Amino acid sequence: MLNRDYKIFREGCYYHVYNRGNGRSTIYHDSSDYEQFLKRCKLVLGMRTSAPLDARGRSLRIQSFEKDTFSVLAYCLMPNHFHFLIRQNTEISVDRFVTKLCTSYAAYYNKKYNHVGHIFQDAFKAKLVDSDEYVTYLSAYVHNNPTNALEYPYSSFPDYVGDRAGTLCDKATVLAYFNDSAGDYRNFVLGYNEQYEAKISHLLFDE
Repeated sequence: MLNRDYKIFREGCYYHVYNRGNGRSTIYHDSSDYEQFLKRCKLVLGMRTSAPLDARGRSLRIQSFEKDTFSVLAYCLMPNHFHFLIRQNTEISVDRFVTKLCTSYAAYYNKKYNHVGHIFQDAFKAKLVDSDEYVTYLSAYVHNNPTNALEYPYSSFPDYVGDRAGTLCDKATVLAYFNDSAGDYRNFVLGYNEQYEAKISHLLFDE
């Protein structure tokens, strides 16, 4: 069982990906920052037909991956860090997705806030999710990052429970463990506790 940062990416595997602001600094200051990050995420994943605009109102020039190169199963953006549960579907490694996304967002952030220097702390972290069961527990962990998961808008949980019709996440993989019941998954996430977290402690990071 792996308990270290994992950087050997393989096709068909799931990964918990994490990064935070340099020196634990805030990386999303307002709703537009969260939205720009998610728009860039969709563009990198090949899920948008048109590019979002940069700080000067120009279309972003980001070369997208082919659609379904990666599948995001869950995500949560917190003020100074982010989490993704992601599956690598091809030989193109997860680090290429994360690097392209973070580089694009950093350019937006630096321009908007007249910032110089690194936005994110060092290289991102990733751990292999080494059990199908752990996929469900890790998704619950990701969705429980905010204090009130049901009311937090910058995670994929509202999509899972039917409060929003987001298109970023592949919900089918996780919901299949709950007989495709959004209600059962909702109860699972809201019932997340220390016993669940102990099962996946080797997949978590010090925040």
